[in-house]
Amino acid sequence: MYQLEDFNFYNKRVLVRCDFNVAIKKGKVVDDFRIVRSLATLFYLKKRGAKIVLMSHLGRPEESEPTNKKSQSKTKGLSLRPIQKKLEELLRVKVGFSAKLKGRLLEGRINRMKAGEFLLLENLRFDQGEEANSDKLAKDLARLGDIFVNEAFSVCHRQHTSVYLLPQLMPHCAGFNLVEEVEFLSKVRDNPPRPFTVIIGGAKLDSKMKVIDEFIIQADHILFGGDIADVILAVKGICLGCSWPQQDIAEKIKKIDLTSSKIHLPIDVLMSPDRSGDNYIRCGAPGTLRKEEEILDLGSETVQKFSEIIRQSASVFWSGPLGLIENEKFTQGTLGVGGALNRNKGALKVLGGGDTVPILKKHGLADGFSFISSGGGAMLAFLAKESMPGLLALGYKV
Repeated sequence: MYQLEDFNFYNKRVLVRCDFNVAIKKGKVVDDFRIVRSLATLFYLKKRGAKIVLMSHLGRPEESEPTNKKSQSKTKGLSLRPIQKKLEELLRVKVGFSAKLKGRLLEGRINRMKAGEFLLLENLRFDQGEEANSDKLAKDLARLGDIFVNEAFSVCHRQHTSVYLLPQLMPHCAGFNLVEEVEFLSKVRDNPPRPFTVIIGGAKLDSKMKVIDEFIIQADHILFGGDIADVILAVKGICLGCSWPQQDIAEKIKKIDLTSSKIHLPIDVLMSPDRSGDNYIRCGAPGTLRKEEEILDLGSETVQKFSEIIRQSASVFWSGPLGLIENEKFTQGTLGVGGALNRNKGALKVLGGGDTVPILKKHGLADGFSFISSGGGAMLAFLAKESMPGLLALGYKV
């Protein structure tokens, strides 16, 4: 598998598949985490005199409202124009923008670029061929460059044109962040220091159930919080007030052996009849949940129990918040566990990105992690040992 150091990039047209799928509000980027993670690769290419053509997707255009009746593909709020402005701020240079993804005019524009210049292409998913894994789109994109660099680990579980087909048509390599993603997640998946603790929270039950099956085999401890803990408690008949999942997920949960010393569920939780917590908030065992109430966070005894397990761990992987972190009243579980991880200075600690990162950063608890993944669904697929088309196309054996 080739890496950046294996190529001479001077005056070469380099297509960089990034992940700029970030939160945008009122035309401005509000979370630049994934953009920042690409900067090491982009600065490297600039220093070595490449003509740098940036590609990314943003959102799901097919699920959004079109800007007008005639345009079904270019949809409101999903243009990469705001990304261009943020890139100029972070790179401290002008970044060109192309509304077109292919064609002779674009080829000519790229050919005329000077060494070290940047050009950002519009949202790849505005072309239906991207998600359709189109041979034609792959060939059209390949005409724009000499070398392909994948810096978008987070879409490597997708068999999409720019991730899977394009690298097969031209010399290719992995970007710095992608290499780091594979390196740290491989340690977690294949050879974690022991004792190895996994913390699973948040929602997205479908993708997380696959990882749980793998971690029940590999981990020494699995700590559950958030929606996924509530669903397990419901299916196992411990907490009758919690919502019931889809039948296939329920069947998988029924197979989990709660008598296993590896499995740790909340022993106390914060409950309220409304998510604002303005009516009342009470702490108690999950089994005491009333029909009008909802579980919204971990209780202090659970935080203490989880923190003690973390204190004794040599490696920890964490994916998903442990409470309703949108409300400050329900952050004690996430922040308590984050603090315990911060105090364990010697452990290998990998955070699974997502909604957990901003709140830990806000409270100064993110810096202590060995690595923070930008992967999302790709990270979970990798850990569950599922197929990773984007990595296979780069020559990884996964």
